[in-house]
Amino acid sequence: MGFAMRWTRIPVLFLTVIWALSVLVASAADSRVVVLTVKGAINPVVASYIDRGITQAESEVASAVVIQMDTPGGLDSSMREIVQRILISRVPVIVYVAPQGARAASAGTFILMAAHIAAMAPNTATGAAHPVAIGAPSTPGAPAPETRSPTEAKAENDAVAYIKSIAAERKRNADWAEKAVRESVSVTEQEALSLNVIDIVAPDVASLLAQAEGRQAAVSTGTVTLRTAGAQAVGLEMNFVERWLFTISDPNIAYILLSLAMTGLFLELANPGAILPGIVGGISLLLALFSLGMLPVNYAGVLLIVLAFILFVAEVFVTSHGMLAIGGVASLTIGSLILMSSSAPYFAIDRRLIAAVVLTISAFFVFVVGAIIRSHRRRASTGWEGLLGTRAKARTALNPEGFVFVEGERWDAISEDGAVEPGEEVIITKVDGLRLTVTRATRKSGRG
Repeated sequence: MGFAMRWTRIPVLFLTVIWALSVLVASAADSRVVVLTVKGAINPVVASYIDRGITQAESEVASAVVIQMDTPGGLDSSMREIVQRILISRVPVIVYVAPQGARAASAGTFILMAAHIAAMAPNTATGAAHPVAIGAPSTPGAPAPETRSPTEAKAENDAVAYIKSIAAERKRNADWAEKAVRESVSVTEQEALSLNVIDIVAPDVASLLAQAEGRQAAVSTGTVTLRTAGAQAVGLEMNFVERWLFTISDPNIAYILLSLAMTGLFLELANPGAILPGIVGGISLLLALFSLGMLPVNYAGVLLIVLAFILFVAEVFVTSHGMLAIGGVASLTIGSLILMSSSAPYFAIDRRLIAAVVLTISAFFVFVVGAIIRSHRRRASTGWEGLLGTRAKARTALNPEGFVFVEGERWDAISEDGAVEPGEEVIITKVDGLRLTVTRATRKSGRG
């Protein structure tokens, strides 16, 4: 009987093994990794996109989130939002500097250090994390620490404390992190790996997930073991609205929108009722305000640009012999140059674009606005206003009343210049209903 019982246990054990294997296979097949792609400056749109991606991964109980990143840096406020979101994530977050040739500089360094798993592709770099939004990075020839302003020193010390706390949380090289901020040092992927700045060097996402398999990550709900080998990588791109907002958050696009807004509103004020310029200007102004709100803007620059267009509008209605227009061009140029308060190159407006906008607007005012002014000052050619200054011929004697011919029509007329003989030329000086007031043409020319 014992022999029979042993034989009956074999099928049960066999079925148990088959069931366990099927569960493991199904689990591997169902595991998903959400892949987010960040390319460009870190700003509120990117922060919102990453928050949406991590939230979706949490709701789907994904194995991990991969943030594939290539960034020169960005706004400190947006970087901190992203770091905070990673720190409270319920799923492991892998920050991957890729593709080859990419970088995670400045704000990107902080995000890389905050990841549960930090990874880089070959031929990539990270570092140079000095707070350039406040002061220039520490480079040869830069002011020594004792000569920096208190504001710059406070910003630097705050950034150092922040990145060191992140490095300590993730058990990474805090000394190097401090150098990345104070000295703007950068390292390659192999140097970062040897310095314990990152955990993995991988050529692609598949290799990254294979190397992350079995590693542990301390998420907000506790420590989890990554099961990413063979997981399905599901890309989550920016939606249409996010892509559109990210596009217009470029400093050059923001500058163009602001210029279009001011030009459109000027045309509407100079020609009331044109409608289309006002619509284009209003829409451009709203988009420009949104875009500028995501950038480190110097509001003195914005006010100078607004002042420039106020001077341009005043030039249409005030005889200043071009002085208001010259002041407007100068104000526009200075405002454009100081519009961005950050010294970071990715927040700078292209000088060629500034030159093109200033020259275009100057040419616009030389030709178009000149035509508007001339049309405003041109004598009317129709209606009773068109009769003023016109020459007429006395049909009868004007002593002082009589008739004159104007372009083949007979009009009642009264002379304000004494008696006028028939056939004598007169000039119309006033129109009162159907009666003209005239004066001798010969006296007008000085021969009478």
